[in-house]
Amino acid sequence: MKKIQTQGVHHITIIGADRQTSIDFWEGVLGMPFIFDQPNLDNPNEGHLYFDPGDGRLITIFTNEDRKPDPAAVPEDTGSLHHLALNVSQATFWQVPARLDARGVKHSGPVDRGFMDSIYFRDPLGLRIELASYRFEPPEGCRHADVMIEAHRIRVARGDHHIDKEHLADAIEHLVQRDQQTLSSDRSARNPYA
Repeated sequence: MKKIQTQGVHHITIIGADRQTSIDFWEGVLGMPFIFDQPNLDNPNEGHLYFDPGDGRLITIFTNEDRKPDPAAVPEDTGSLHHLALNVSQATFWQVPARLDARGVKHSGPVDRGFMDSIYFRDPLGLRIELASYRFEPPEGCRHADVMIEAHRIRVARGDHHIDKEHLADAIEHLVQRDQQTLSSDRSARNPYA
């Protein structure tokens, strides 16, 4: 028996309402370019809209002009989607509350997640959306996941409750020492001000 190795999210498809609601939200609120439009090949009564969330992957929406937006919360039962998290820069993150307020959208305000900041709100169809912003950039040649696993190991070794900024900083330092070369024979911390 062998694994089926994935290499990233290809796309996420959401059941939408009418076409314009999808365009207005995904492009008009979240800034995702509307890049592709065709019929739903499995249902001739539906459209299939494609949006670029910023990394070249895809968010797609099945639309139907007979379906109207319903802002009631989407059920969060076992096996259901709890929320869809989208990455934003720190510069954008701190503008989100005012930009949602300008539209009259209820939201959580900034939530401290230790390794990232989050804001939660619902789309016009009741789907919980999270806008998440990492508090760190990984060292050259590493991914966010590399920093996260190293920070997790540090956190567990110290017996801390959750990953926080100190774990991230120490993880980044460890990854740089492990992966990046130097001419120095001693890479330990020093105080040139003493």
